[in-house]
Amino acid sequence: MTLLVAMIMLILLTLLAMMSFNIGRSSLQIVGNMQSRAQAVNAAQGALELTLSSTRFIKTPQNAIPNPCNGIANTTCASVAGSGRQDITVALTPAPACIAVKAIKNASLDLTQADDAGCAIGASQSFGVAGTSSADSLCSDSVWNLTALATDAVTQTKAVVNQGASVRVAVDDIATSCP
Repeated sequence: MTLLVAMIMLILLTLLAMMSFNIGRSSLQIVGNMQSRAQAVNAAQGALELTLSSTRFIKTPQNAIPNPCNGIANTTCASVAGSGRQDITVALTPAPACIAVKAIKNASLDLTQADDAGCAIGASQSFGVAGTSSADSLCSDSVWNLTALATDAVTQTKAVVNQGASVRVAVDDIATSCP
């Protein structure tokens, strides 16, 4: 009888040990997945910051990132393990897009500011003649939508980061980049 009780206790202890091992392993998988996702999000955010740090995306939205990864336009690569190997590829997909534009009126410019002074334009009196000065300056406020898709080559983790940006642009750039 004691042998039977000892066998049952041994089986129960074995099951308990296996369950605790599985719980620990699944917790490690969860932590690993969270770490991979965080690395992908950080790489995508870094690509967006790289893009927004210059005005290149305004003039050439299809080729917004200088020195693209592997020669593919609008891509960048990141090494997260410190190995120098490109673990995560980030693509600006779709290309940065201008979604709204509003002309800045000359009257709303502060001519003591260097940025505003460059936008000012003189206007002559029109005396009611159609098609003369609209009181718009040489600059416009534009709103851009940028989306970065990061893909980890090792874990196949994907993360999408979407960011909007308001940028003051020249009217000449608006003609080619904004609807």
